Amino acid sequence: MTTALELGLVAPVFFAALAGTALLRRYGEKKLLDVPNERSSHSQPVPRGGGVAIVLALFAGVFVLWWRGAIPTPLAATLMVGGGLVAAIGFWDDHVNLSARVRFALHLAAAALAVAMLEPVQRVPFGDVLLAMPAWLAWPLSLIAVTWLLNLYNFMDGIDGIAAGEAVCVAVGGALVAHLIDVELPGLLLLAAAATGFLVLNWPPARIFMGDAGSGFLGYAFAVYLLFSANADARFLWVWAILLAVFWVDATVTLVRRVAAGERWYAAHRTHAYQHATARYGRHLPVTLAVIAIDLLVLLPLAALAALRPQYAHLLAATVAAAVTALAIAFRAGRGPILGDA
Repeated sequence: MTTALELGLVAPVFFAALAGTALLRRYGEKKLLDVPNERSSHSQPVPRGGGVAIVLALFAGVFVLWWRGAIPTPLAATLMVGGGLVAAIGFWDDHVNLSARVRFALHLAAAALAVAMLEPVQRVPFGDVLLAMPAWLAWPLSLIAVTWLLNLYNFMDGIDGIAAGEAVCVAVGGALVAHLIDVELPGLLLLAAAATGFLVLNWPPARIFMGDAGSGFLGYAFAVYLLFSANADARFLWVWAILLAVFWVDATVTLVRRVAAGERWYAAHRTHAYQHATARYGRHLPVTLAVIAIDLLVLLPLAALAALRPQYAHLLAATVAAAVTALAIAFRAGRGPILGDA
């Protein structure tokens, strides 16, 4: 349940993120200007690195929760130590363009820290049956899940407002579902508050971009909450699969189709479904609004239903995955050239 302390921290975290984003915008104009290239979905130079404000504002709030005994130490430590590592890697990469090997190795280390601190997911509910995975299988699967969620969130941060908007919707959705079934997920509302503070200046047309520091951190933070909540209540495994469906399905379908076509999966591209949609409609705003609408009006109610009717949760998650996959394919995920390109 959300405590009065956490509710009282929502506004300070929001304003800290907003102020931090404004300061980082000035820094980005001098040190981190994102100049459009063949992978970009924008046409004018925009400063990036604003996601650091999300990280620092959230860390301040989480520290207060931990200091007051309102968040378990393993969860707080994983968010701040592992998340701090991911954010630092991203901020470094924003400046010097790290090699994929170095970045992957450090991401894997952060993922291993999360699994070690919070334990791998070993219980998977299917209807009335709770399957138990042995540790030798649960560990690598959990590592892959954390690493993939961390990276796919970065892949999906390609148009104004989409990554921060998704973060707000998913964090609020997770907190609401947790309240419905009496599961404690402290800090989740503060994550939403920090992302909202950044979103003010990232809303289309964006005045600052998140950068890898912010997108990687958000993916990692959701992976951390997935581990923590699924170990507390196995129903949450399907809840997160539903809430994050727009992002993980688009990224996964795009990756699979590019690999199947013999393309270099690690090469820069603009073939995600949301990027095709942006090219088709000519603006970022309709696509960002559509993602937010799907999150709040479709996925959140279904996630709540999955939590309240756990015997159907796996079926609801499979249905959502199939529907979003069909939508991604309809928008030519993993296929090029981008619609509307010359």
